[in-house]
Amino acid sequence: MATESSRDGKYVFLVYAVLILAIVIAFEPLRHNKFVQFDDDHYITENAYVKGGITLNCLAHAFIRPHYYMYHPLTTISHILDCQLFGLNPSGHHLVSLLLHIANTVLLFWVFKRITASIWCSAFVAAVFALHPLSVESVAWASERKNVLSTFFVMLTIAAYIRYLGHPRISRYLLVLLMFCLGLLAKPIVVTLPLVLLLLDYWPLGRFELKLQTSQRAEEPKSNYQKKSIQCLILEKVPLFILAAILSIITYLVQQSGRVVVSAGTLPVSIRIANAAVSYIKYIGKMAYPANLAMYYPYHRPSSGLVIICLVILVAVSAIVIYFSRRQRYLLVGWLWYLITLVPVIGLVQVGSQAMADRYTYLSSIGILIMVAWGCAELFGKWKLKKVLLSVATGIILISILVCTRIQIRYWQDSFVMFEHTLAVTQDNYIMHKLYGDFLRKKGLLQAAVGQYDKALQISPRFLGARENKGLTFIDMAEFDKAIAVFTNLLSVREDWPEVHDHLAVAYTRTGNLDKATEHFKKALQLKGDWPEVWNDLGTAYRLAGEFDLAIRCHQKALQLRPDYPAARYNLAITVKLKEKSEKSGGKRSP
Repeated sequence: MATESSRDGKYVFLVYAVLILAIVIAFEPLRHNKFVQFDDDHYITENAYVKGGITLNCLAHAFIRPHYYMYHPLTTISHILDCQLFGLNPSGHHLVSLLLHIANTVLLFWVFKRITASIWCSAFVAAVFALHPLSVESVAWASERKNVLSTFFVMLTIAAYIRYLGHPRISRYLLVLLMFCLGLLAKPIVVTLPLVLLLLDYWPLGRFELKLQTSQRAEEPKSNYQKKSIQCLILEKVPLFILAAILSIITYLVQQSGRVVVSAGTLPVSIRIANAAVSYIKYIGKMAYPANLAMYYPYHRPSSGLVIICLVILVAVSAIVIYFSRRQRYLLVGWLWYLITLVPVIGLVQVGSQAMADRYTYLSSIGILIMVAWGCAELFGKWKLKKVLLSVATGIILISILVCTRIQIRYWQDSFVMFEHTLAVTQDNYIMHKLYGDFLRKKGLLQAAVGQYDKALQISPRFLGARENKGLTFIDMAEFDKAIAVFTNLLSVREDWPEVHDHLAVAYTRTGNLDKATEHFKKALQLKGDWPEVWNDLGTAYRLAGEFDLAIRCHQKALQLRPDYPAARYNLAITVKLKEKSEKSGGKRSP
């Protein structure tokens, strides 16, 4: 007759197998998906350092230079490795993200099974985490490699922490620090992990040494680990907090340099707090009912009534959790896990223009799942048909979200489908209209691109980015007068815009108005001097005007700024030949 431990071992092996098989079934459509033109171009397909594969220069660049205004060198290296192995075949990139998602699921189950000794609650948490449609964005979007990779190191950090607690040694603690550091280098969002470890100390590890009355001591959970005071537990995490602070500062400075951090003047703190309160509740709603999921949710100021309702819900749930926390500690841990891990991305420090994002729930959803899994197990614990009811309910939930995930993955199959779906399930999404226009312009569908820019401007007339790209599309369509009108209007709004001066100069060059062209090229360089493309274009304008010496100097300046600039090298050669030909024919030389 099999022993209890051997039966548990068989169950555990079965859970691992079912989890992996279910993920493969749910995410199978991913193999048909392509890259999408929303960060994938900046991160992978048009990034020379990433496409170059593994070289010493590219690896050094990953640590020295921020990747699209984000400091996550380990994620950049993972993209470089993908390009080394698979080139620009999207299937290989998606496969690596899927393998990381599988690893995260397996580690999540192992961690909670180990520290709670509850196979089935841990299995439920891992299964919903693995199969929920909210996880699709993190896995199916190649640019979100940072999410699955950083979570992988979060799980490894927790696993290393458990190992350290078993036999506290400096070498084991250093391993915890190493895993946490790797997680930060994959995505700084994991800065809250030291607080998560403190939560786990409270439950289920039971390391908190609480000064309770004698009648309350029986309610303290039994623990296999040494109990410590709260002060000692916090002191134990100080090295982790220091690492988190360093990476937070680096990330903030990098984002500030790229001007992706929205200022308080542009988006007041009151609106940010209101959006954060609403987002906390909306995320829970999407976990319960994952409908109308989109890759981009536009930022709209929520109504006062909605904000009040969401704040009341947050306060009420927090009060209930605190009231029951003495006996049901998992409720407090799960709720705080959810609230704390969302803090870096809830919008109090606004990066980008999105109101919320599905990918932000990838790690934070675990907190809600903890509350549901252990709460249901306790709530139905005395029911005679507990096992049957919970098994049937769990089966229905998992099958439902598996089907929803397969459907959601298909919305990521390519840029056309992704843009169309996002616009269909969101309202007044002017950012997405602009991005869709950028994609159509790149595909050569210029009239359709103008249509998308017009829709963006109908929603947000002050959206300068849509107006700028509409002007560029007019240049592509050889409608230079329209382009000049657009760019001239933009400069009346913001005169110190070097890119628009450059665009306007290009349009004037195409119309043959070289005096105006050189005037605006020079203004662009006054505002942004180390710009090889503009130096090269200015050289071309001078060449067309017969000013060969000035043209040569401009092309040489472009090559000085970027030695591996083939267009400038080609234009320099052409200009030198034309100058020689002009001199031989007795043409006028420029001063």
